[in-house]
This record gives sequence, C-alpha cells and structure tokens, in this order.
Amino acid sequence: MFRTAAARLVPLAAAVLVAATALPASAEVVDPVPIGPYQYFYGVVNGQTGHTVIKMACYGPVFPGQTGHPLPGQTVEVRPAAITSSSASIGYTGSGGTSMIAVDLGDPSIAARALVLRYYGVKALIPATATLPCYGSGKVTFTPLADSWTARPATVVVDYVGQP
Repeated sequence: MFRTAAARLVPLAAAVLVAATALPASAEVVDPVPIGPYQYFYGVVNGQTGHTVIKMACYGPVFPGQTGHPLPGQTVEVRPAAITSSSASIGYTGSGGTSMIAVDLGDPSIAARALVLRYYGVKALIPATATLPCYGSGKVTFTPLADSWTARPATVVVDYVGQP
C-alpha cells in the first residue's frame, strides 16, 4: 500500500516543483484596480522598478545632445506599494477625490497629461513619437493628478541607449 501511494505522489510532487520554479520569485500579479486616494504606489518602466533602460532608435555614432524616438513596444505602469517597500521610489496619491497618475518621460513636446494611468497593473506603451536623448541618464516621473498637498511622485531612473 505504501508503494502504491508513493508511486502516485512522486509525479505530483515533481509537477508541483516544476510549477513552483517556472516563475521567477519576483513575478507579481496585479489585478487591474482603479487608482484612488490615500494610496502608495511605485512606477515600472519596461518591467523594472529600479534603474532600467529605454531603447532608443538612434543608429550609428551619436553626438552630445542628439535626440531620437523610443523603439516601439516599451511600457510604463504603476503598482500599489506597501510603505515598507524599499527597492523603488514610492509615491503617494494624496487626498484628492479622483486619482490618476501622469507619466512624465521628460519630453516637453508631449502634451501635458497625454500619458495618464488610471489603473494599477495596466501597462501603457511609451509613445514612439516621444523625443528623448539618444544616450545618457534621466528619470521617468509618475505624478498623481490630485488636488492635494499630500500627493508625491514616484520616479524610475532610466538610461537611454541607442540601438545599433
């Protein structure tokens, strides 16, 4: 009887082990939830919360001050955060009645509030029309659109990297 039970449990244990190791430990699933007041959040650029890369369509040698456009398919999003999160710049939506988060890529030609996030865990494409540096460092700022003095932005440091 023991051998029969063990013969059944070994494949089950192997399947559980494979399933548990298939996803990285940092994988986080966030259901789309509306952004509201009194909430902590952090920004995500291309799946990263810390120092990350925005790939730029800048081919060949680049010169200081050269600008270009981001390659398509790159994303930004916001996720809810606990106050104890330390790996990311934490923002706060404040006491405003309706909270949305505007993403500032550092391009003044993009109309204010053109890239607005209304839900946690929903990715938005970085506009391929944005004009950004071909190389160097910068910040993507996630600013709550709330009429509140308690609101504060979150930032993600990015490196702009021209693609050969």
